[in-house]
Amino acid sequence: MSAQPNVYLTPAEYLASERQSTQRHEYQAGQVFALDGGSQQHNLIVTNIVAELRTQLRKSPCTVYPSDMQVKAHQTGLYTYPDVIVVCDEALFEDVDRDTLLNPTVLVEVLSKSTENYDRGKKFQHYRTLESFKEYLLIAQETHHVEHYARQPDEQWLLSDAGNDSLALHRLYAAVSRCL
Repeated sequence: MSAQPNVYLTPAEYLASERQSTQRHEYQAGQVFALDGGSQQHNLIVTNIVAELRTQLRKSPCTVYPSDMQVKAHQTGLYTYPDVIVVCDEALFEDVDRDTLLNPTVLVEVLSKSTENYDRGKKFQHYRTLESFKEYLLIAQETHHVEHYARQPDEQWLLSDAGNDSLALHRLYAAVSRCL
């Protein structure tokens, strides 16, 4: 992700520009940041997660979205593209274009060297302001390592470190099922 030089836009200007752009951008506080494309490994992980979650959740009220759907953290004004989104209620959108979700239940980020600190830190802070947000999965693409954060009834976040456990995706499905 890289900042565009001193271009300040309103959210409406950003959305209008983003909808015409061939490249994806993140938006925060008037600034626009270009998003880098994913590596082959990153794309394979995302594709496999979307496919598995879609299969596991097909008989539930949940919908799985790939990384081309935006999420807006409305309290902080962040517009971003998580790698995978699950919505377990009726999807709420920012406007009639239906390309910016307001109520994700589960968000998945596949970590890269350039985004890992941001995904774990500031971005997670933005996500936690979303009342609907219950589960956060961070997947390393360089090693076999998965971290699962779950919002507890007291609003604390519980970390389950799956390490190189191959059952991590099944745990995520079980966690999503608890949100239903």
